[in-house]
Amino acid sequence: MPNLTASTPTVTPVHRDPAEVAPSESYRPADPVWVYKDGWRAGIIEAASPRAVTVTYQPSNHRGTGVDTFTAPYVTFRADSAPDLDQRGLRLVRRSPLT
Repeated sequence: MPNLTASTPTVTPVHRDPAEVAPSESYRPADPVWVYKDGWRAGIIEAASPRAVTVTYQPSNHRGTGVDTFTAPYVTFRADSAPDLDQRGLRLVRRSPLT
């Protein structure tokens, strides 16, 4: 079971306890996460590999989004709600096959 962070993390990636950093391959598409990009930002996992994750995130306090790749120390599971992103995550899970 992932350790969900209920509020914005306060520790920068370089100061995180390595024992508390989940491996990047433990994330799945549509997982809600926090990512560190000039501060912690709400995000949604797009893809994961053994080396990194690709995340859609809100780079600032507006509705726009960015997509970037992060290594494990820069990502943690998120329990807080981010309505704009979380609705997008539901669409990722509910994709219909192409016809």
